Amino acid sequence: MTTGNGNSQPISNLEYDFITVLHNKAEAVKAYDSYIQDAQQAGSQPCVELFEKLRSSDIEQAQEIRRHLQQVMQDGKM
Repeated sequence: MTTGNGNSQPISNLEYDFITVLHNKAEAVKAYDSYIQDAQQAGSQPCVELFEKLRSSDIEQAQEIRRHLQQVMQDGKM
C-alpha cells in the first residue's frame, strides 16, 4: 500500500502523528472520568470543576484533530 505521495509506507508521517495525538487525547478524556470521581469523593468541588474543564478542552481538541486527520487522509495534506 502506498500513500498519496508514492511512498511505500501504509500511512504518512502526518497521518500517524494525528492518529497518535488523537489516541492520547482519547486516553486523557477517559482518565479525567476517574480524576473527577476522585475529586468528588474527596469533596473538592474546585478540583471537580477543573477536571471537567480540562476534559471538555481535550474533547474539543480531539474533535479538531479528527477534522484535520480526515482532511489529511483525503488530500494528503492540509
